[in-house]
Amino acid sequence: MAMTSVRMNDELMARLEAAAKKMRRSKAWLINDALDEYLAKEEREAKLLEETRLALTDVEAGRVVGGEEVMDWLESWGTEDEKEPPSL
Repeated sequence: MAMTSVRMNDELMARLEAAAKKMRRSKAWLINDALDEYLAKEEREAKLLEETRLALTDVEAGRVVGGEEVMDWLESWGTEDEKEPPSL
């Protein structure tokens, strides 16, 4: 396991110490957990941004399916004549 040091202001340190005491966890555990959550969120947001960029490229190139076609398909779900999904 690697180690690093972090500088934090007194107020943040007090909050960290209080949370660690309340949760009966070490400060290191809380820092690791919080950082893991933060980085996972950043990764999800980066993926979403990339998917949005790709979608906009498709829209700009005209690779889209009309809303009416999609609604017809959705409305057929669970019926005897369930339609195939619309394609480009």
